[in-house]
Amino acid sequence: MFKTDLQIAQECNMEHILKVAEKAGIPEEYVDCYGKYKGKISSKYYDKIKDNPDAKLILVTAVNPTPAGEGKTTVTIGLTEALQQMGKNAITCLREPSLGPCMGVKGGAAGGGYAQVVPMEDINLHFTGDLHAITTANNLLASMVDNHIQQGNELNIDPRRIAWKRCVDLNDRQLRNVISGLGGKVNGVPREDAFQITVASEIMAIFCLANDLKQLKEMLGRIIVGYTYEDEPVTAKMIGADGAMTVLLKDALQPNVVQTLENTLAIIHGGPFANIAHGCNSVMATKTAMKIADYVVTEAGFGADLGAEKFFDIKCRKAGLKIYHYPYELATVAQTQSTWFKGFDREFFVNRGNTTRYIMGLPLSVLYAAYYAFAKRKQLTDISMFKAFSYTLAGIKENRLNKLKKGNN
Repeated sequence: MFKTDLQIAQECNMEHILKVAEKAGIPEEYVDCYGKYKGKISSKYYDKIKDNPDAKLILVTAVNPTPAGEGKTTVTIGLTEALQQMGKNAITCLREPSLGPCMGVKGGAAGGGYAQVVPMEDINLHFTGDLHAITTANNLLASMVDNHIQQGNELNIDPRRIAWKRCVDLNDRQLRNVISGLGGKVNGVPREDAFQITVASEIMAIFCLANDLKQLKEMLGRIIVGYTYEDEPVTAKMIGADGAMTVLLKDALQPNVVQTLENTLAIIHGGPFANIAHGCNSVMATKTAMKIADYVVTEAGFGADLGAEKFFDIKCRKAGLKIYHYPYELATVAQTQSTWFKGFDREFFVNRGNTTRYIMGLPLSVLYAAYYAFAKRKQLTDISMFKAFSYTLAGIKENRLNKLKKGNN
C-alpha cells in the first residue's frame, strides 16, 4: 500500500523551528516563532550577514506547465535534500501556496512523497498570514480610491477608468466583474468593479521584488490606480495609501522559515503567478538564503518560457544577482524514432481508453472516445475511425488503471 503525501507529512518527526534555524547558523534572537514549527527571519539578521559570500543559486524549471503541476517544487526540495546528504550546506527557497489552487484542481504546493516541506497543512492554508496581509493592503488601496471619490474627488478621478481591482485569495469567478457602491449616497459612487486572486495582485509582485521596507514603500507609491477625466494617471501615493499599505506589510516582508522532512531549513516567502507576474519567491528570501548557505535551490512558476525567463530577466536584475554562462553540454537528445509511439494501432487506442477511463470516469470517457477517434480520422492509415473508436472502448471496458489502484489500496 502506498502512503499518501499527507500521511508521509504527518508521520514526520518535526524539530522545533529554533533548532532547525540554529543548525543553519541563524541565532535564536533573529527568529520570530509562529508556533513550534514555523517562524520568520528578522530583517535585522540580513544586515548582519549581508557581507557574507553569495551561495550558488540553482533554478529548477520545467518544459511546459500542466493543470496538475509538473513537480518543480518536489524536485527543488529533493535536490536540496540530496545536496545535504552529500555534505553540502544547502537551503531550499520556495513560493508560498495560494488558497486558490490549494482548494482547486491543482491542490497543495509543499512538494510530494518524501520531498516535502512541513508542517504541510499549515503551509498550504493560512501559513503565517502573509497572503492575508497582501489581500488587506490591496483592498485598503481599493477602499481609499473609492473613498476619495465619495469625499469630493479632489484628484478628479474618472470612476470609469479605475484600474485597481480588489482581491481575494480564492478561485471565485462570480466576483471577477461586479457592480459596487449600490445602496444609496452613503454607500459610495456606483461603478463597475472587479476582483482578482491575491497572488495576481500587483502588490504581490512588488512584495517579491522589494529589497527592503523603504523600497517597498516607494514601489507601492508608484502603483497606478486609475486615470483622471484629463487622462492623467493617479498613483497610490497621490491617494495617500502608500504608508498605510507598507505598515500592513511590515511583518509579512520578513521571510518565513520551515523545514523539510529531513529537518533541514526551508525558506518559503511570496508567491506571484508566473503567467501574470514574474512567478518567483521574494528577493529578500533568496538574498537571505544566499548569505546563509553554499547552495540555494529555488523554482520559478509555470514552464521555462514563463517563470524561468522572468527569473533571469526580472528577478535577477532587480535583486542584483549575477548570471554566469557556462558553455557546458549536459546532454544531447537523440533525434531518432520514438521509443513508445508505434503509430495509431490497437495498443495505442486501448491504452488511451484505459487512461481516459481513469481520468474522466465511465460516461464522459465514452463520449471522449468518440470525439478522439473523429479528431484523429485524417491521421489514421492502417485502421478506420470506427476501429479506433472500438479499440478505445475496449480499453475503457478493461479499466486496468482503476483496478490497479484498488489493488494497491
